[in-house]
Amino acid sequence: MRNIVVFSGSSHPSLADNICGRLSCEPGKSFLAKFSNNETRVELYESVREQDVYIVQSGCGHVNDNFMELLIMLQACKTASARKVTAVIPCFPYSRQPDAPYNNTGAPLTRAPPPTLPSTPRTIPSTPLRSHPPTPTDEKAVADAIEKLRLRGAWNDQSQQQQQQPRDLNGYRQWVARAGTLVAELLMCAGADHIITLDLHDPQFQGYFDCPVDNLSSLPIMIRYIQHNIPDYAEAVIVSPDAGGAKRATSIAEKLQMDFALIHKERRRPDKPQKHDLMLVGDVRNRVCILIDDITDTGFTITKAAKLLHENGATKIYAIITHAIMSGDALDRIENSYLDKVIVSDSVPQDEHLKKCSKISTFAVAPLFAEAIRRIHNGESVSMLFDPTYELF
Repeated sequence: MRNIVVFSGSSHPSLADNICGRLSCEPGKSFLAKFSNNETRVELYESVREQDVYIVQSGCGHVNDNFMELLIMLQACKTASARKVTAVIPCFPYSRQPDAPYNNTGAPLTRAPPPTLPSTPRTIPSTPLRSHPPTPTDEKAVADAIEKLRLRGAWNDQSQQQQQQPRDLNGYRQWVARAGTLVAELLMCAGADHIITLDLHDPQFQGYFDCPVDNLSSLPIMIRYIQHNIPDYAEAVIVSPDAGGAKRATSIAEKLQMDFALIHKERRRPDKPQKHDLMLVGDVRNRVCILIDDITDTGFTITKAAKLLHENGATKIYAIITHAIMSGDALDRIENSYLDKVIVSDSVPQDEHLKKCSKISTFAVAPLFAEAIRRIHNGESVSMLFDPTYELF
């Protein structure tokens, strides 16, 4: 291809090499390192004047360092008179933050935390209010009333309700800062003219950008994998591990004409809203189950879902994931779970994960990104990339 330069960031160089191999071009020469004070150092050794530049950098590993490196590379290409600069971000960083925040264990919060003290002190009257000391008669009447309420059980109910309610309705509720708008503005300010990504956790994230965003889908690759690698897939059941991924899973089930099941989180204890009971909607007894999800980080969701499916009679359990970050002890959790096989994309590096967990296998997304780059560079439509019948390989 002519008038094109593809640079690779330090987050996933093998993916950039595979993309360049599909495009029959050499990766752009650059030098990426750190100064002695840990500032990011970027040097580009390719002329990008009047060229279409594509920078491949995934949001994994040291996310903040990699993101800053991407920003510097974008700015460097724009300053060097590149005609168009496109950021290719397979796993988009900070894309989960428009969603519900998470607690210390990695589980999503279902409601706002209790309010803290007011941010500004309240006004204290300059003169104290006059108060009359209670008489013994008043104290006895109050004690008798409390005893009657306690005996009837009403006092305990009221005290529990008071404990559940916030003490100060005018206080400040701690919440998680949403960085979506900031990330989008940083990319555009650095010089990004176009964004190519894969399976955004929240599709509405595209609305933060004032430049074109191509949110590619891995569903056609998943569908092809199911058709070619899962025996008797027509008798299996597509399962969404949570309500948020139901639309994604039902899309695959409808295209393959398969049955669908959903795992729903139900709050049955009002006194403990953080506790959830998982409920399976659908029949999986004596059937193969295929869990579909866009991202797995700690592995809590898919391993708990696999346990519930096993308890309901599933014979074999697959999980197909787009972005497998696998932080913490996620690999050990998957290895000791009821999952039989976990198929993930290589949108983030998976070499170490494959060595540590025998249940993990990968499918390539480099052909998808290479074809998207080719079509965008030539001014062609990318709608064919969303068609499962389109041959990429």
